Amino acid sequence: MGAVWRVRDLRAGEVRAAKLVRHSDAGTLLRFVREQSTRIHHPHVVTPLSWVGEDDTVLFTMPLVRGGSVADLVGDWGPLPESWVLAVVDQVLTALEAVHDAGVVHRDVKPANLLLEPTGRGRPHVRLTDFGIAATLGQPRLTTGGAAPLGTPGYAAPEQRAGADPDVRQDLWAVATVGLEMLVGHPPPFVTDEAPATPLGGLFVQARNPDPDRRPASAADFRSWLAPLLPAVWRPGTVEVLDQFDADVLPGLTVEDGRRTQVLGTPDPGPASQPAPPVAPSAPATPAPPVPLDVPREATPSAGQRDTARRPVGVLVAALVVLGVALLTVSALLLLA
Repeated sequence: MGAVWRVRDLRAGEVRAAKLVRHSDAGTLLRFVREQSTRIHHPHVVTPLSWVGEDDTVLFTMPLVRGGSVADLVGDWGPLPESWVLAVVDQVLTALEAVHDAGVVHRDVKPANLLLEPTGRGRPHVRLTDFGIAATLGQPRLTTGGAAPLGTPGYAAPEQRAGADPDVRQDLWAVATVGLEMLVGHPPPFVTDEAPATPLGGLFVQARNPDPDRRPASAADFRSWLAPLLPAVWRPGTVEVLDQFDADVLPGLTVEDGRRTQVLGTPDPGPASQPAPPVAPSAPATPAPPVPLDVPREATPSAGQRDTARRPVGVLVAALVVLGVALLTVSALLLLA
């Protein structure tokens, strides 16, 4: 929800992520307030740092997680080894333990909202982000147009799509869906019996039971299901998470506010894109002189060559003029005779 930009905080001297959101109505403003206020400090949660607003647009900054997302990982590598799936899912569940303990249900757990630190072929480090539609247990629910509840199709639990009150088990259904996606290499929907016939595949199928009472009761309970499958030693394979951002500073827009933020690059697409902030126009470059289509650019004559090329033409024109005058003179003499 909103466009995400890579920015430099000139006061802190750090590159961060910044999210631009237009609060055109009370609903989007409430979502922004909820996301900004969800400050859960945990190594596997991305916490908002600061914000500024002007007119109908607000911008808030977050730590920049440089390794892309789990969605990128699956898109690049397809089905992932079980060791990777277990590591990612276990870390997401530790993040959800902290989120749920704070009385918050995320409600939009999906691969695009699971960001990765650039750990290469080492053990992955995932961070949960985007609390834009999170709900505090016992508080009013956000809906779209007063009808269908918010959430991403394919990752929202059946009862969430039906409009049920927020429940931590809805997040666990989404985590199991992410786990299956990493195992099979594509997003939902999944066909019948597509899950691998392994203990891990069966565990995810059980955690996606349509009946919430037959799922794990909590994130801690889900982790206890995974515990017997977790490898004692990390064994690197071919899958790796690299830094997705160029280390060089890129030119961009400087936004003057209390923290002075400088935009460095193009926005990373979010769930709903927003127009980029206007950039002051630069002086137009002087265009190169046109070159005929049938003349190669390197063959275009220089100024000196053009002068030399014009000289034979001038001599020929002068000779024709002299010849014409001579013919007229001879004709006149003949008439007088």
